[in-house]
Amino acid sequence: MALNGIGLLEKVSIRERIGRALRAAIVSGEMEPGVVYSAPALGARFGVSATPVREAMLDLVKEGLVDVVPNKGFRVTEIGESDLDEITELRLLIEPPVVRQVTRHIPAEDLPVLRELAQVIVDCANEGNLVEYTEADRVFHLRLLSYADNTRMTNLVFDLRAHTRLFGLSSLLERGELVDSAREHLDIVDTIERRDPRAVERLMRNHIRQTRGRWAKPPDLSGKP
Repeated sequence: MALNGIGLLEKVSIRERIGRALRAAIVSGEMEPGVVYSAPALGARFGVSATPVREAMLDLVKEGLVDVVPNKGFRVTEIGESDLDEITELRLLIEPPVVRQVTRHIPAEDLPVLRELAQVIVDCANEGNLVEYTEADRVFHLRLLSYADNTRMTNLVFDLRAHTRLFGLSSLLERGELVDSAREHLDIVDTIERRDPRAVERLMRNHIRQTRGRWAKPPDLSGKP
C-alpha cells in the first residue's frame, strides 16, 4: 500500500494531511474493510510518529469510516452495495443540477485552475497512483460545487463521497481504462468553457452513473460458495 496521497496536500497540519490521505486510501480500496491497521505501522509508511496517525484515525472514526479495535488499531468499516446505490442516487440528485446552475457563473479566470485540477486527475491515472487519483477527483468535484456557495450542500457531498468505496479502480488501471475515465473531467471543463449548462449536466450525470460501476466489489473467482 503506497499511501502517497499527501503529495497533493500543502499548507495543512500533518494530522489533516494524513487524514486526507487515509480517507483517499479507504475510498480507493487500498485500505481494505476488515483488515486491522495499526497507527505505528501506518506512521512508518508515512515517515511520521504514530501520534498524528492515531489522531487522524480518530477523526475518521467520527466520520464512520473506521472502527477502533482495542489494543490493535483501526478497521475500515464495511459498506454494502445498497449503500453505494443510495449514495449514487443522492449524488445524482445534487451534483448535475448544481453544476448546470453554476456553469455560466464560473469566472473565466478560474477555468485554467479547473483545467489544472482535471489534469492532475489524468496525471495520477497515468502514474497509476490510486490514492492521489481519488484525492484529486474529490478536490475537483468539490471545487465545482463550491461555486453554488452552499456550504451545507458541499459538506453533504463531501460526506457522501467519503463513504464510497471505489473497489474497481485497480481493475480499471490494469485494463488501461482509468486514463479514459480521468479524461472525462477535462471534457467537463471544456463544456463549462463553452457555457453549455445542459451539456455539462448530461456529462456529470453520465460520469456519476458510470462511476457507480467501479464501486462494485470485484467478483469472487475462488469458486467458494
